Order: sequence, then C-alpha cells, then structure tokens
Amino acid sequence: QVHVRESGGGLVQAGGSLRLSCVASGRTYHMGWFRQASGKEREFLAGISASGGQTSYADSVKGRFTISRDNAKNSVSLQMDSAQPDDTAVYSCAADHNIILPIVRAAQKWYDYWGQGTQVTVSS
Repeated sequence: QVHVRESGGGLVQAGGSLRLSCVASGRTYHMGWFRQASGKEREFLAGISASGGQTSYADSVKGRFTISRDNAKNSVSLQMDSAQPDDTAVYSCAADHNIILPIVRAAQKWYDYWGQGTQVTVSS
C-alpha cells in the first residue's frame, strides 16, 4: 500500500507565498500536484519526474509556482508565490508509478496514488 500525504496548506494573503510538501511511501515515483476549487474540476498544476530532471507546469501557474523534490527524503514540494484569490482550492499530490517512461504526464488517469489533499485559501 502506497501512502501519499500532503502538508503545508493554510491561509495566505494575496501576493504572498506558501510552500506545500508531499511525502510518498515506498519507492520513487513521478509526482504531480493538482488542485480542485469549489464547483470546478480538478486540474493539473505541476509535475516532476522521478529523477527530478524534468518538470512540467500548467500555464495558469507557470512563473509563479515551482515544483521540486528531495529524493533522499522521498518528498516533493510546491512553492507558491504571488498567490491570487483564484488559487484557493484543495491541493492534492499524486504519484505515477510508471517511471520507465521518462516523462511527466498531466492527465489524472496516469496517477495511481493520491493524497487526501490540503486546503489553501488566498484572501484578497
């Protein structure tokens, strides 16, 4: 059983920063961050390959969010800068076990293991 757990959510003012962390048990995976705002579908934000050598971002967060990983700690982080009220959502981390393919995939269907999510609220 693979366990994925997020932490670091909370309340931040518009223009501020927040750092989310995620830990996945077991071996190394490609990892992705997603979010779901109230009344909206879950969307891909950023992904990072198992080696850390490849990253991918959604246009909505490119230049504001940064994904990184520390494989020694089996953890992945999402640095959120210049937060906006539209960033308010439940943020989830997920693991893609198929690391034979050296690519980061955005589609949710490729991610096998999901965390419970952490709430991020950006106040205006």
